[in-house]
Amino acid sequence: MPPAMQVAEGAGLRSNGPRILMNAAQRALSRGASSSLGSPRSPPPSSGNIVTVLSIDGGGVRGIIPGTILAFLEEKLQELDGPGRRRSLGQGEDGTPRQFNLIDGGVAANNPTLLAMTDVSKQILMGNPDFFPIKPADYGKFMILSLGTGTAKIEEKFDAAECSKWGLLGWLYNRGATPIIDSFSQASADLVDIHASVLFQALHCEKRYLRIQDDELKGETASVDVSTPENLNRLVDIGKALLKRQVCKVNAETGKNEPDQNRGTNEEELVNFARMLSEERKARLGKEGDVEL
Repeated sequence: MPPAMQVAEGAGLRSNGPRILMNAAQRALSRGASSSLGSPRSPPPSSGNIVTVLSIDGGGVRGIIPGTILAFLEEKLQELDGPGRRRSLGQGEDGTPRQFNLIDGGVAANNPTLLAMTDVSKQILMGNPDFFPIKPADYGKFMILSLGTGTAKIEEKFDAAECSKWGLLGWLYNRGATPIIDSFSQASADLVDIHASVLFQALHCEKRYLRIQDDELKGETASVDVSTPENLNRLVDIGKALLKRQVCKVNAETGKNEPDQNRGTNEEELVNFARMLSEERKARLGKEGDVEL
């Protein structure tokens, strides 16, 4: 299970003291997990046409935001393939649950999209037959869903003249913000998004890359560890609202995210992704000789 998803699941079950009910996102994910416990291992990419990658940012309890989005995607996949056909995110290849003791993935890579792509390329370089005949840098055959956990709204409260006068403490904490930490984490995530977005635009397959992120979080919703029932429900609402927003892409010249006029809402794009995933699944099962599509 990806680190962000694991943190979100734990946070949804327990707050700062009393136990709380599972939120909407967790209930949906739990339904998908319980219905797919008996599902067989999916055939490898070598049996299909594309490599599918799911990347989820680190973000503590904010992992509920991508959890809500994944619940919607799972619902659409169930509609296309029927209940019980999808594998749980928390299962191993043999279908048995596994437990991971991890810290938040944001410590190493706040946006792990490129890390996931690199890992696939590494497997191909090492001769993993699951990916034959795909080439290590054949990113035109990748389909990537990159889910952010949200970031605080950029308020531009500091300027270069002021920052030049700061000492160590000023960079660590200043007017309710942590400038040096925010700079490292935000820059890392943004550069990954810029690189991936421009790469897929250059390959003329930008519709194979979908990044969903909310960069206007405020107050407690921007925190990674406020797990009160009220905040968890707000995070679910943010995830649902993201589904209704228009897809954004990186402007190759400015590096800023802008609405993509050639694409619909995140919800509509996820429906398209669900169709492509369903078709890929059927292609792989068909090549493997599995008649139960």
